[in-house]
Amino acid sequence: MSGMTDFVVAASNGAPADLSVYAGEVLLIVNTASKCGFTPQYEGLEDLYRRYAARGFTVLAFPCNQFGAQEPGDAAEIANFCSLTYDVTFPVFAKIDVNGNNAAPLFTALKTAAPGLLGSKGIKWNFTKFLVDRSGKAVKRYGPRTLPEALAADIERLL
Repeated sequence: MSGMTDFVVAASNGAPADLSVYAGEVLLIVNTASKCGFTPQYEGLEDLYRRYAARGFTVLAFPCNQFGAQEPGDAAEIANFCSLTYDVTFPVFAKIDVNGNNAAPLFTALKTAAPGLLGSKGIKWNFTKFLVDRSGKAVKRYGPRTLPEALAADIERLL
């Protein structure tokens, strides 16, 4: 794998989704959850997406139930929640694991390319964000407490 857009993941309906359709775009890849204290960040993520989409920016959300069982729903429930509660229009993929033996290969690559504090590889909680440049390289990792609006300057530098 040479970049984050070389992966095939599962769409919310379970069908294969080739991330190569996002090649050449700046991406913000996020593990999400519907019942988390950070869930209101969906609003900020959607704002970033709407603000920069025309310039080649996309948010990719990957629901995850590994942290406090805060994403218990099935794909339809997650999609319905995101749409009705936060008017999410960016892609929300199938629920995945981000840590452990069953971690999605995309997240294994993201964690290796952009480790956390002190070089840690594990994702600590929902709404960890990875910024990916147009070449498909993960260039920065942000913790769950970093609000989406705080990423605007970094996104603009890559656009």
